[in-house]
Amino acid sequence: MRKNYLIILLAMLMTTNYSLIAENQNVQSVTINKTIQAVRAVSSMPEALVERGVTQAAALWTDKDGTQQEFQQFCKDNFCKDLNEKTILFNRLCDNFEMIFGYNNRLSIELQRPEQLVGYESTSVDQIFSAYSGLSHFQEDMFASKLAFVVILNFPHFTLAEKQNNGARWSDLEWGFVRLGDVFTSRVPSDIQQNISNVAAAANNYIDNYNIDMEQVGSFKNEFFWRSSLPLITHWGLRDELKAAYADNVKGLDKQTVIYDVMKRIIKDEVPVDIAKQDKSYKWYPSTNQIMMNGIQILSDEKNPRSRYQYLLDFFKAEKAADQYSSSNFIQRKFDDEYEISVKETEKLFEELMTSQTIEKVANLISKRLGRKLQPFDIWYDGFKGRSGVDQNELDRIVRAKYPSKDAFEKDLPNILTKLGFTAEKAQFICSHVAVDASLGAGHAWGTQMRNDKSVLRTRVGADGMDYKGYNIGVHEFGHNVEQTISMHDVPNYFLAGVPNTGFTEALAFVFQGKDLDLLGVTSADDNAEDLNTLDLFWGCYEIMGVSMVDIRVWEWMYDHQNATANELKNAVISIAKDVWNQYYAPVFKVKDEPILAVYSHMIIDPLYLSAYPIGHLIDFQLESYLKGKNLGEEVCRIYKLGKLNPDLWMQKAVGEKLSAQPLIQRADQAVDNLNKQSKKSAKKK
Repeated sequence: MRKNYLIILLAMLMTTNYSLIAENQNVQSVTINKTIQAVRAVSSMPEALVERGVTQAAALWTDKDGTQQEFQQFCKDNFCKDLNEKTILFNRLCDNFEMIFGYNNRLSIELQRPEQLVGYESTSVDQIFSAYSGLSHFQEDMFASKLAFVVILNFPHFTLAEKQNNGARWSDLEWGFVRLGDVFTSRVPSDIQQNISNVAAAANNYIDNYNIDMEQVGSFKNEFFWRSSLPLITHWGLRDELKAAYADNVKGLDKQTVIYDVMKRIIKDEVPVDIAKQDKSYKWYPSTNQIMMNGIQILSDEKNPRSRYQYLLDFFKAEKAADQYSSSNFIQRKFDDEYEISVKETEKLFEELMTSQTIEKVANLISKRLGRKLQPFDIWYDGFKGRSGVDQNELDRIVRAKYPSKDAFEKDLPNILTKLGFTAEKAQFICSHVAVDASLGAGHAWGTQMRNDKSVLRTRVGADGMDYKGYNIGVHEFGHNVEQTISMHDVPNYFLAGVPNTGFTEALAFVFQGKDLDLLGVTSADDNAEDLNTLDLFWGCYEIMGVSMVDIRVWEWMYDHQNATANELKNAVISIAKDVWNQYYAPVFKVKDEPILAVYSHMIIDPLYLSAYPIGHLIDFQLESYLKGKNLGEEVCRIYKLGKLNPDLWMQKAVGEKLSAQPLIQRADQAVDNLNKQSKKSAKKK
């Protein structure tokens, strides 16, 4: 190890506040001091590192673990004597934890198949198995065996600020030590961990099976635009159908109005039970929330068995129960520990774009292109994409012919990678570690946690083959799989596997998704394609950043109202969604109090995940800009083997600059000007 590692540690530890130390620690201060002296007598490791390891271990030691004297002896016996011993221990922990995490991850994938994939008959035990987590007792077992204390002693935790200030000077091995120190930072009982898994499984089951069949849905003018069965999962399927309607110049706006009416009923938890069950005997008019059978209005007293907001409330209660065993609450754990970007930094990043003058310029351009005033659902305006000018049915035909089954899509994955610049050898290696499944839900990628396993790609594949939506999602998820494979196999050590946070894997998924039409051989002859793609990304950030703001504020509200009911939470979510709308969107759309930002299903199944998307979009833009003129395959392989560094350091090593909204804002502003100039030139020619 380089000498500067010890110097840096000594300098930073001298002023460190140990955030993990409990106020009422079980090990007395006098014992901690004696233990530090005893360890220093037998170890050549830096004094500050000894102090940190012993102090953090003491913060989590309980009476069940042993007496004061036993704590002192344990630390003396288990603290590494020198760097060589520490490195040997680290390598052994890498091997063993890879087996533990990897096989338990595979177990979860297998047990959740009936709940997430097509082709399984539903049974009463499916959700029970789906909720089972082989790691629910992991922390408890590790502390009971004292293996957790061995890790804490020798690989203590470093704060976000410390990683940001010193990470650039750490070697790969030193970063591995630091990441191992992130594993045991709290001591949450297994029953609480299992309850979090149960809540997540129940919420996912609810959303995966929450489809609206558009064949049953009519407009306030009694028009039925969907003449055959079209179950759309909420909210993804509804949103994508709304986007597709921009290509329909005749009935597109009417379709979008109906879909938005459906969304508002979902937000208010007012979808009739018979419609949620997809009982084909009924027709539904979401604008008035009437249901009809054979032209006769039906009044049903049957209520939804469980509120949408009860699932969210259950998530809050489950995570809140874990707070007392951590030095932070769930919001802080999500942003400071998982994303490694604080809530304040995240909101500042988002507000920089959402309040920029460029927003108004882009909105005016969209209104001009639509030939009408903006409607609230135009946050999903899809007219900048090349695909918006391509007939949806033609895209479906092309995709179904190419991919009549999930197996056909899986077989073609190596070809997709070689088209993107990966070598044939690397393409085969990556694809040999990816398996494709037909999903019940909208689709997702599930990464492996060990090198001798496969990541999972899941997307919707119908009985007559994959349609364009399924393909578009599939290409996005494949981007995740590529990252998951490279960042597992090519990183320097196991504890560096992965990326700084989910935004960084979303970035590559967006890069892949943006090339879906090129991969099909469907290209746009539009000379303004680059400007249009920039504006599409910019407008997408504007939309999802607002949704993320709602997600954050809802969790802050729940922490401020810990005894709230599901109905009170529903009212709060709607109110917060309107407040965020009024702050960032009403000045642009010229309409107030719209609840549309509350429709996202992520809020129910994956709390506070939404922020990963706009962060991913910003990274995506900086990544795309950097990749111009370069071989995508070579650069992706170089960049994603950096592993789990802190976000800014990863960005600097990957593309040479820190994460920022400014590059996208400036480029979008230029794109608007370019399109306006082009429009004026065209008008003069006419």
